[in-house]
Amino acid sequence: MNFFQFLKSLDDLLFEVVSWLIFYPVTMWRALRHPLRMMDYAQAELDRPDEERFDSALSPPILLLLTVLAGHGLELALIGESGLIADTKGLAGLINDDTSLILLRLVAFATFPLIFAAHTLRTQGIPMTRRSLEGPFFAQCYANAPYALLVSLAATLSVMPRDEWKLAAIALFIVTAAAFIAVQTMWFRKALNAGLPRAFLHALIAYLEAILFMVALGWLVGGASI
Repeated sequence: MNFFQFLKSLDDLLFEVVSWLIFYPVTMWRALRHPLRMMDYAQAELDRPDEERFDSALSPPILLLLTVLAGHGLELALIGESGLIADTKGLAGLINDDTSLILLRLVAFATFPLIFAAHTLRTQGIPMTRRSLEGPFFAQCYANAPYALLVSLAATLSVMPRDEWKLAAIALFIVTAAAFIAVQTMWFRKALNAGLPRAFLHALIAYLEAILFMVALGWLVGGASI
C-alpha cells in the first residue's frame, strides 16, 4: 500500500467513524420506535451487495457495540470505575481495565441476539449454519440494542447510594424486560406464523435461556454484576 492509498483508507475510516455521530441516534431511535420494522430491514439488507448494505442506518452489530460503549460511558459518568475491575475473584481477575470490561459486556449482550436467533432457527426447523444464523442474528441485534442500553442504565442506577435510585433501577428493568419480551413475542408470532400464546412461550423460553447465561457469566466472574 502506497502513501496515497493509505490516505484514502484513512479518509474512509474517518468518515465512517464520524458518521456514527449521526447514524447512531437515528438508528437507535428507529429501533426503539419500530423494532419489528428494523428487524425486517436487517434481514433484507443482507440480500444486497456488501457495499450497499445498511446505507441509511448503522449495521446491527456496530449498533450493539456502540450501545455497550454508551452504557459504559454512563457508568463512568455517574459512579466512576466499575468495582469489577478491582475484583480478583473468579474470572474477574482477568478484568483489569476498561477495555477488558467492555469486551466482557459485549460478549454478554451479544449472546442475547445469538440465543434468540438460534431459538428461531430451531423452532422453524431450519438447519443451523453460519449463513442461516446471520439473518436472525442481525435482526436480533436491532431488538437487543435498546434493551442493552436500558439494562445498562438500570444496572448503573442499582449501585448508586440513594434508595430512590435503586427503586428506579428495579422499575426500569421490569418495564424494559416486559417491553423486550413483548417485541420478541411479536417476532416469534411472525417468524413461526404462530398464535399469541405460543409466540409468548417461545419468547419467554429464549429470554430465560439468555438470562441464565448472564447469571452463569456473573457467577464465573465472582458473583459480581456485569
